[in-house]
Amino acid sequence: AGPGSYTVGTMSERFDCHYCRDPLQGKKYVQKEGRHCCVKCFEKFCANTCTECKKPIGADSKELHFKNRYWHDNCFRCFKCYTSLVNEPFMLRENNKVWCSNCTAAADAPRCKGCFKPIIAGDQNVEYKKMVWHKDCFTCSQCKQVIGSGSFFPKGDEFYCVSCHEHKFAKTCAKCKNPITSGGLTYQEQPWHSECFICSNCKKQLGGKRFTAVEDEFYCVECYKECVAKKCAGCKNPITAGFGRGTSVVNYEDESWHDYCFKCTKCARGLANKRFVCHNGKIYCAECPKRL
Repeated sequence: AGPGSYTVGTMSERFDCHYCRDPLQGKKYVQKEGRHCCVKCFEKFCANTCTECKKPIGADSKELHFKNRYWHDNCFRCFKCYTSLVNEPFMLRENNKVWCSNCTAAADAPRCKGCFKPIIAGDQNVEYKKMVWHKDCFTCSQCKQVIGSGSFFPKGDEFYCVSCHEHKFAKTCAKCKNPITSGGLTYQEQPWHSECFICSNCKKQLGGKRFTAVEDEFYCVECYKECVAKKCAGCKNPITAGFGRGTSVVNYEDESWHDYCFKCTKCARGLANKRFVCHNGKIYCAECPKRL
């Protein structure tokens, strides 16, 4: 934009300055709104004031204007980077300051939570709960390695990569001693991977199923009956909790019986908690051997 509201020239006719009345013939003058004045009076009474430096824009200066605001051409520079904005795109911002398009984009861009610098169009970034990072600024709070667009675990204001989260926060399996990252189960207040809590014999997972613990080993019901449980010397079936009609056991000379199987060979009287006689490897009540 140019002056537009006044003209400058050298007076060839006889005119006096409108303000100081000095003769203008042969001198440089300014004509504004039908009035002729000398350059000195123009700057004193008529010149526009530069929005940036607050000084008059003289008749010899190049003037730029925008929305009723005026600048010397040398003052029309970006407020942030001082680049000349003559013939360049600009934005008029607060306090009548002009900004170039690059500085405007940077000022209006979101700020990286890591480096606090603007994230401008085209930058790779990571967003989480209304916060934003440059991709290379989104790092693990523990190992400081770049997480970028990978998996992570938030803990308050900190973020952890999968590996660091496992070692710092995850529970450790009672069997394999490795972190439990998901799922798992608890037995006697100890955590286990589901794939580690298995039958010692058939290797099937025991989570959610009935099992029996024998010292440090676990057995499903079937394997316990088949491989671990004692066999009743009477019915030859396994002696297990919940099996048959009871769980009480009678032990005698390395053999075991269900309490209801421990009975006289001859009269079938139950002998649990009663006197009995062993004759030729068989169990009798106290009376029956006399009848043999």
